[in-house]
Amino acid sequence: MKAFSGIAILALSLTLAACNKSEEGAKPTGEPIAAVAAPAGTSWSETVADTPDGYYVMGNPNAKVKLVEFGSYTCSHCAAFAKEGSEEIKKIVDTGKMSFEFRPYLRDPIDLSSALLARCGGKDIFYPLSEQFFANQSAMFDKVQGNDAAFKAVEQMPAAQRPGAIAQIAGLVEFAQQRGISADQAKQCLADTAAATKLAKGVEAANSQYNIEGTPTFVLNGVVVPNTATWATLQPRLKEAGL
Repeated sequence: MKAFSGIAILALSLTLAACNKSEEGAKPTGEPIAAVAAPAGTSWSETVADTPDGYYVMGNPNAKVKLVEFGSYTCSHCAAFAKEGSEEIKKIVDTGKMSFEFRPYLRDPIDLSSALLARCGGKDIFYPLSEQFFANQSAMFDKVQGNDAAFKAVEQMPAAQRPGAIAQIAGLVEFAQQRGISADQAKQCLADTAAATKLAKGVEAANSQYNIEGTPTFVLNGVVVPNTATWATLQPRLKEAGL
């Protein structure tokens, strides 16, 4: 499902369907890649850096293989991938052969609230917090169900207040607080319209560059991997790339 364009992501609309896709993909080299040791006392999977586009990349910045996932926090396929593939990806990242970058793909307002909170603690907890949001997805949906009146009230709020209100309804603020994000910190992050606009523009750029039709979408060394939405289908592609 396509994301809302631009700042319109701040408008209220709940579209919680999962989404698969099919794309033209990368051609693997098949050449084995040598491992690269992390600096002494560190591991590559715990090495996270800011990117020029405002995202966070995990691993060796000079890795020969660069994997990017465009994922939605409200997508069941993305949650399943996180459960099955996160630890496996970290193992590969720890070899220094591959870096990994998760880019939030906003399909609905809950995605926006989740993405703003996931970034709230900075790069050091972005990946653990994102994994925990995915693990909490079903419980979050349970809180959302039956709250039509609350969501209708959100429609009447100024756009800048909606992510915070939606996060409260979905239980995301309390969830983040239990993981080190203070209430004041969460409030500030959820009201950050500049960050929200940047995330939405990132989705527009992804749609333009990669013609994303669904989540998760994986990009390997700059090219979309076709017919790949699970760890079972991604793993062989990574092996073909020399990992």
